[in-house]
Amino acid sequence: MTQRVSHWVVGLGTTGLSVVKHLCARGLTPAVCDTRLTPPGAKALARDFPKVPLICGDLPQQQLSQARQIILSPGLALSTPAIAAAKNAGVEVIGDIELFARARKPSSQLIGITGSNGKSTVTSLVGEMLASAGVKVAVGGNIGTPALDLLEQDADIYVLELSSFQLETCHSLNCTVATILNVSEDHLDRYPDYAAYLAAKRRLYQQTQSIVANFDDPQTWANDASSQVSFGLSASADWNCVDGQLRRGVQVFARSESLTMLGRHNQANALAAMALIEACGLELKPSLAAMQSYPGLEHRCQTVATVNGVRYVNDSKATNVGATLAALEGLADIDGDLYLILGGDSKQADLSELAPALSNTKAVYAFGKDGDKLATLSERAKVVANLDQAVSLCAASAKDGDIVLLSPACASLDMYPNFMARGEHFCQLVGGLNG
Repeated sequence: MTQRVSHWVVGLGTTGLSVVKHLCARGLTPAVCDTRLTPPGAKALARDFPKVPLICGDLPQQQLSQARQIILSPGLALSTPAIAAAKNAGVEVIGDIELFARARKPSSQLIGITGSNGKSTVTSLVGEMLASAGVKVAVGGNIGTPALDLLEQDADIYVLELSSFQLETCHSLNCTVATILNVSEDHLDRYPDYAAYLAAKRRLYQQTQSIVANFDDPQTWANDASSQVSFGLSASADWNCVDGQLRRGVQVFARSESLTMLGRHNQANALAAMALIEACGLELKPSLAAMQSYPGLEHRCQTVATVNGVRYVNDSKATNVGATLAALEGLADIDGDLYLILGGDSKQADLSELAPALSNTKAVYAFGKDGDKLATLSERAKVVANLDQAVSLCAASAKDGDIVLLSPACASLDMYPNFMARGEHFCQLVGGLNG
């Protein structure tokens, strides 16, 4: 390619395609490059945008440095040599979220949500609550629909899940309200240290009018407390949970047991959602029923069904020890007994951290490649042949008020194509139980 291109889209896939569509609709013909030899979306690009060239493999550093603007995929770091060189040459490097920020109508409101855990749940929950209240809402970003595609929905309120990678290349969101739900070590293969990861998250607070912070995680607090409302499980939080009561200050608006979502972490998520909606100046009452009936995202502590008084919970996305520990901690206060199903490929992880938490279970059924290792962690544990047998044994023993939790602490590839297939199999097995 010898012709100079003003706009380069670096990284294809769903987000890259949304950027190409956005630019072409505005009379700009970008070029696309991707480090992958066969990037997802290549066929769709050739079909829908035949005039847009695609370069695969090594990034064209010289051409990128001659561009006016680079729209960078969140999957590629700013430190990528070709990108860093272009930036040093004065090229503007932004992401699709920054394009969205510049294009959305000024009259719309924007809720920005980030965090190490729970951001997809809170983003989806806020969207459901707003829709149930009759608000024209569009939900996406790092979850579901790319942000730029949301502009076609002409919403009154946009709700964006934002990753630290997306926030690196965005500076003008001007959110109505934003939150960092929590911060824990993650993506340290991308950042030089934890401080850099935290700083990327906190960029969101530089782009918002008001802040909803986690009272229980000081890393999420605003520098200026006057612009902040807090949520948390402590009575000192503005939105709090005390003795099973979800409250705004001392005013009770729901009981925690009314939530379909299970766990203390989801009580905190519900509080965050309420605080975000209030910050948009909306009445909360029309959203309460949606908050209480929301089942959670698929495969993430998702209530599948209640059969004979036993609640079955699909947490198949718990593919590591930390995720399963979080689920067990969230269910520590249940009144009934907890039956846990573990198993799969632990990828040589240290499983010993699970042992203390298993003491709070009634029974543990372990299957898959590392079922034997998992079964050594507790006297309550038993090796079973597969998920079918585990569900069958749980159904035979569990009684009214108990919970059966699939939270494997392992990857699924020893027996399933992915964690979604494992979770779907669990849902099918539960659906086959006699109620």
